[in-house]
Amino acid sequence: MLLLTLYYIIAIAILILHFTGFLARNNLEWVVLVLAVSVFPAVIYL
Repeated sequence: MLLLTLYYIIAIAILILHFTGFLARNNLEWVVLVLAVSVFPAVIYL
């Protein structure tokens, strides 16, 4: 349960940084893709 909570906190932080433009300015947009790939197995499982 703790890992899931930590995952959600990190995901929300990444999304906030994405929408504020921080990731684009620092050339870190790949972090959003890593987050999407990490969600993908759960989407297939459900």
